Amino acid sequence: MRKLLAVLAALCVLAAVPGTAMAAEPASKKVIKIGVTQSVDSMNPFLAVRLVTGSIQRMIYGFLTVPDSKTLQPSPDLAESWTTSPDGLTWTFKIRQAKWSDGQPITAADAAWTFNKMMTDDGAKTGNGPAVENFQSVTANGQELTIKLKAPQASMLDNPVPIMPKHVWEKVTDISKYEAEVYPTVGSGPYVAVEHKKDQFVRLEANPDYWRGRPKIDELQIIFYDNPAASIVGLRKGDIDLIGRLNPSDFESLKNDSNLVQWNTQGRRATYLQINHGATTSDDKPIGDGHPALKDPKVRTALHYAIDKQKLVDEVQGGLAKPADGSIVPPLYKDFFWEASGAEKVTFDLAKANKILDDAGYKKGADGIRTMPDGSRKLQFRFSIHTDTPIEDKLAEYLTGWYKELGITLTTKRLDSSKFSEETGTTALFDIAISGWSVNPDPEEVLATHLCSRRPGADGKGGGTESFYCDPTYESLYAEQQKELDRGKRAETIKKMEERLYTDAPVIALYYPNDLEGYRKDRIASITPIPEDKGLLYGGSGYWPFYTLEAVSKDGASADGGGSNAGVIAGVAGGVVVLALAGFFVLRRRGGAADERE
Repeated sequence: MRKLLAVLAALCVLAAVPGTAMAAEPASKKVIKIGVTQSVDSMNPFLAVRLVTGSIQRMIYGFLTVPDSKTLQPSPDLAESWTTSPDGLTWTFKIRQAKWSDGQPITAADAAWTFNKMMTDDGAKTGNGPAVENFQSVTANGQELTIKLKAPQASMLDNPVPIMPKHVWEKVTDISKYEAEVYPTVGSGPYVAVEHKKDQFVRLEANPDYWRGRPKIDELQIIFYDNPAASIVGLRKGDIDLIGRLNPSDFESLKNDSNLVQWNTQGRRATYLQINHGATTSDDKPIGDGHPALKDPKVRTALHYAIDKQKLVDEVQGGLAKPADGSIVPPLYKDFFWEASGAEKVTFDLAKANKILDDAGYKKGADGIRTMPDGSRKLQFRFSIHTDTPIEDKLAEYLTGWYKELGITLTTKRLDSSKFSEETGTTALFDIAISGWSVNPDPEEVLATHLCSRRPGADGKGGGTESFYCDPTYESLYAEQQKELDRGKRAETIKKMEERLYTDAPVIALYYPNDLEGYRKDRIASITPIPEDKGLLYGGSGYWPFYTLEAVSKDGASADGGGSNAGVIAGVAGGVVVLALAGFFVLRRRGGAADERE
């Protein structure tokens, strides 16, 4: 029966058609298609938290700064220059002379309105709330934006908030319920959104008024697939042109195809377990139905010792990852990366894990399953993963086996992306969940997802938590690093924060997946990764690859009349980027909050 179902599933994949068909483009139109398996959660940047949505936002809207394509350090975007006061409390940005896509001028008032909206409206804080928590006031005078801070802020030039057009968005009466399904969007980025069909596609057109100049293609389409296997078929058939965040098995399947190029580089993502250690709302009221045993740090530590991370890398990730022995910031960012060592390091040791539970009073019953010390409840946990994600199913198999050796039952719970985000980030209806984050060059956003303030409010709105964590030690360290302007000293404080998460275990880092992508070299003439030296394509922390992207013309040359530029990767053109959901856990740019959860 299982073999029959597998055959039927394969036939379904071969027959799969992504989304809803769009009208065929004119032959002269230069179109690139991106395939993804995570759908947009909201076209409203104040609400959106998924990585795919954050990536689209970066193509539509401008920010104060963007990562430099070579160094990843902050570089001018809508802010063409800036100064700061000697005490670090006042920042003045000069907003460049540019236009919104509807022809209206961009001014500092647009940025001031955006930040003030987030500072005064809880409904506008879901996507990037922590980014403005340290703002005392924001004012505008012509093209001059002034931000006064409560305390110095080291990450000030890495602000993840897209600047919105005041003349459009000030008309919205309730940000928390507004989905922004009005097209064309009014933006200031290289592309303009012109159409969105939920769970099907988003269509972007080149912005002719973009301040850097018009992109080299006419249209970018983001196509949603129900499962990674269908997206691979789409790439091979030419329905899409580029796939990012692939599962290792899907990546390996691209071998020996002369039309396809495999792209394998160090990633900017950490994959970890999220533990419901006693979730509460921002007013400290219990929420959800997490298992009470998980409130005990000894239980969480035992769970950590029962994970063979190297085996997960070898057999779940096909060797295309690095085991995580500490940091939730990936090794790509050397300054902020931390690893445990010596006695502090948690290694795979089932005997030690069992002893921890024995000593803590969690006794095994006649059925081999442990109970709470008072005998009130068995240690039976749910493991929440995404639907149609074979790699997460495989992960669940290993964890189930190891935890059985501890006398713990683990039951897999499969959820679609929307339900997964809701239960693991708002309602807390989970015990253990797979999660992860695509980290920006400055890690403050992913660190902020573990703050008390990121928990949802009493009304179940807002927040953007990645763990429901609220720890005084962690809060103090966060405030300390935020004020430290010396990069080296700040990095040491950030490492202490990562150590705190490691030892208290509201999350358990598993591995750092490689960035695995594939593209059709017969469709894309060139694409510049970020960073440009062997960096990422779709998975990068900026829009640069898709702003520089060139399509292949019918004669095989660049559609713009030239070949590949120096320093540009030959490859990706007229198709689609397909993101494998397995490497794309709901972001909160994660897979979660702004970038990425990104």
